[in-house]
Amino acid sequence: MSSKIAVQLYSVRSELDRDYAGIINRLASFGYAGVEFAGCPFGLSFEQCYKIVKDAGLVVPSAHAPMPSGPNRNLIFDNAKMLGCKYLVTGKWIDDFKTADAIKKSCDDFNFAAAEAAKHGLKLAIHNHWAEFESVDGVPAYKIMLKHLSPEVLFELDTYWVKIGGQDPAAVLAELSSRAPLIHIKDGSGVPGNFNMKAAGQGVMDFKPIFARAKNAEWLISELDGCETDMLQAIKESYDYIASNK
Repeated sequence: MSSKIAVQLYSVRSELDRDYAGIINRLASFGYAGVEFAGCPFGLSFEQCYKIVKDAGLVVPSAHAPMPSGPNRNLIFDNAKMLGCKYLVTGKWIDDFKTADAIKKSCDDFNFAAAEAAKHGLKLAIHNHWAEFESVDGVPAYKIMLKHLSPEVLFELDTYWVKIGGQDPAAVLAELSSRAPLIHIKDGSGVPGNFNMKAAGQGVMDFKPIFARAKNAEWLISELDGCETDMLQAIKESYDYIASNK
């Protein structure tokens, strides 16, 4: 299976706020096949944003959303379905993975959300940061998670944060196998706390073994939290690198 390439729209959030249609069309011109949503710019609805994306010839494989476990979860599911998503991506923050008890509580929440998502024809995936790969009581947190998560809970593996957390992204991908249908391709300085990223292939990441282990992935998704240079240029360079090396 040849993975398709998408871009996380959070990367260009500032640019989208200024010119949504123009930026979406530029992303399509770079070669991206899809975009991953992370909300909408102020003043635009999901319906309006989706029309612009669809008119640009792009698809929406997944969308980031708050944990869909509260009273607004049906709205979250409805928006994801309207976008044509297969995957709803969510996560938690650092303190939610600092102890074994916190990890179990987080997993209970993910299991509930995945069961609810399934009722709407959606699959739930966890987007990680670094805490999920740091050690808790001498064991990487993600290994504790795997003991408590239902098989229906999938992963959108952010390979850069795996490395920052102290683990080998390629080895984790091999362990997760088809349970990680979405993979975030991100590069940077490797310095914890530095959210200014670099285009893929221009930082500390060794993507060759990652791409070799990503054969089960449906989508490789470029993301930069911030950027040391021009964001759109970095997004284009990331696409070119991934397309040439995957």
